[in-house]
Amino acid sequence: MQRGRLSLDGLSVGDAFGQHFFIHNVEFLIGQRTIPFPRWKYTDDTAMALSIVEVLDRHGLIDQDELMRAFVRRYQREPDRGYGATAQQILEEVGEGNPWRTVSLGVFGGEGSMGNGAAMRVAPLGAYFADDLNRVVREAIVSAEVTHAHAEGKAGAIAVAVAAAWARGIGPSEELLQVVIEQTPISETRQGLEKARRLDRSASPIEAAQLLGSGQRVTAPDTVPFAIWCAARHLDNYEEAMWNTVAGLGDRDTTCAIVGGIVSLSIGRAGIPADWLRARESLQIGEVSD
Repeated sequence: MQRGRLSLDGLSVGDAFGQHFFIHNVEFLIGQRTIPFPRWKYTDDTAMALSIVEVLDRHGLIDQDELMRAFVRRYQREPDRGYGATAQQILEEVGEGNPWRTVSLGVFGGEGSMGNGAAMRVAPLGAYFADDLNRVVREAIVSAEVTHAHAEGKAGAIAVAVAAAWARGIGPSEELLQVVIEQTPISETRQGLEKARRLDRSASPIEAAQLLGSGQRVTAPDTVPFAIWCAARHLDNYEEAMWNTVAGLGDRDTTCAIVGGIVSLSIGRAGIPADWLRARESLQIGEVSD
């Protein structure tokens, strides 16, 4: 749980940081590295990650029914956290008593969601099971299925969870992308990761975003490769990771959440700027003790 909480801190600070850059003149502010004024409000990315941490703390694994109940509770309590339309639909229908398996499989004409929502919340799970990559993959799939039944949604969750586990210190940082690719099933998400691995290290975040996407379509293939590329480049520096990630624009709260949840495991809590942690609003952990 200590590792999971560390990843949650990195994720939530990144989420709240990135959320501040959906504003006018954003390229100038990013170029000047203008720190947002407190208080930094987190979004649905953190709200759903909190539920992941809650369930892991209570059960030591992902209980799907309990995870969906936690998602619904938080959504009903704070529906204004920026949930996407599909997530709202699923959580509202399940909250009305419909079985989540039917609801999640029923979206997008029965294909399920391939959005980036399962990936954005999963880094603490990768941290929790970091000693066993096979378990990381299994639990990532289980965590994704409750809202993202599409194979791409699950592939995105696997990739981020494995990246988080690797960043925690299993092996050399330069191997992160390769290990993530090996563990991610054949998919568009994996193809994007392979493109990211081939990118020249001198490429800018804007160039990477143009090639890989940075969440403009809010799908796993359009989000996860860019985020993991950013994390792999800056595993030793949380601030650099955040500024480079947000420079790619796109779904910037989610890309920063993913990167923050990964990089924090490499640099530790002391590596997250203390003033950034103070600026982020307090986490509403609920049933999990703070």
